[in-house]
Amino acid sequence: MESWTIKHFSQANPEGTGQDDVPALLRRVADSIEDLGLVEVQDLVMHTEITADGYRPSLTVYYHDTED
Repeated sequence: MESWTIKHFSQANPEGTGQDDVPALLRRVADSIEDLGLVEVQDLVMHTEITADGYRPSLTVYYHDTED
């Protein structure tokens, strides 16, 4: 059986005003993915935390290097 570990990171907008701005979060995550270089994204998972300031979505990106 073949096994391997996938890399991942989670990202959210800064806490406070605008923390619930999903389009801004998607842009931030897209920039972070581009900063990784040549990677293959396997999955994106969105979570929403309820804070004192309201909803705060985050995204977890699962990826691996294209060279792996």
